[in-house]
Amino acid sequence: MSRLTVYHETTPEQPILRTEQPERMADALSAIGVRFERWDSPVSLSPSDDADTILAAYRPYLDRLMGDTGAGTADVIKINADTPNKPALRAKFLSEHTHTEDEVRFFVHGEGSFVLHVDGKVYDAHCTAGDLISVPTGIPHWFDAGPEPFVTALRVFTDTTGWVAHYTGDRIADRFPAR
Repeated sequence: MSRLTVYHETTPEQPILRTEQPERMADALSAIGVRFERWDSPVSLSPSDDADTILAAYRPYLDRLMGDTGAGTADVIKINADTPNKPALRAKFLSEHTHTEDEVRFFVHGEGSFVLHVDGKVYDAHCTAGDLISVPTGIPHWFDAGPEPFVTALRVFTDTTGWVAHYTGDRIADRFPAR
């Protein structure tokens, strides 16, 4: 189930807000410029489907989304038990970073948490299949799919070179609960 937990950056043990209501999640995230939506999609795919099959199945949604965001390309990321170098990949995503474009993800299967660090607060947006999240340019964040990840997500990019992180050097992610 999708969930938003908000903390003050100095008190990771004491949530300010915790909700599983998509509308409340969307409202709280919208206040910091983050787009969050639950999509009811008629698309039914298997976790074993390849990237081309997933992209083709979601093409009508992607065309609309890419038109909304001005994006130039989309791809599929799968992280699961078969992913090589899972610990190194997880460490890369767990370090706080920013991007020079919006980070747009739609969760096809599985789950993961986008954790945002904004105005002295930490917003842990735990996303599951059917969730769309768009983290605006420049917002410090990290991503955690857990030590045994299972996630398939559509990624939408304006810059056709894809995912490029600019690490902040802040170790804040170490102080907050990991999956």
